[in-house]
Amino acid sequence: MKRILPVFTVVIGLLAVSGANAQENVWKTLSKITFKKQYDETLGFKVDVPVFGPEIQALTNKTITVKGYIIPVEGYKNHKEFVLSAYPYNMCFFCGGAGPETVMEVSAKDAVQYTAEPVILKGKLETNDSDINRLIYTLSDAVLVKDVK
Repeated sequence: MKRILPVFTVVIGLLAVSGANAQENVWKTLSKITFKKQYDETLGFKVDVPVFGPEIQALTNKTITVKGYIIPVEGYKNHKEFVLSAYPYNMCFFCGGAGPETVMEVSAKDAVQYTAEPVILKGKLETNDSDINRLIYTLSDAVLVKDVK
């Protein structure tokens, strides 16, 4: 029994670390996107259309856990619909030099209170390559896993 406890502790620790690392890599995976120019009939000019590679397609419609920052945006309807960014407010897609692959729309099951600290959310990842009025990633049925201090 004395031998099992240390081994069990190490295994649990490794699982926790590997799970955290895997989720930290979600944004890295989501950044592996390319764009192609495509003519938009409504706008009358070419727009960038996202092309999702195999790694992103493997996550599409799957439940993921992602760490990020809640970004207050105009049109923020309630605490159930908001934007999550890989980066803090001053570095995000809307305010800094980051790309559209660093943000996602969130549709949460329950209200998530705004905080300037990072949060961890769990939900279903959806991709968008056709509606230019929406972000390219959406996290639906999201739940707050925890606030990160």
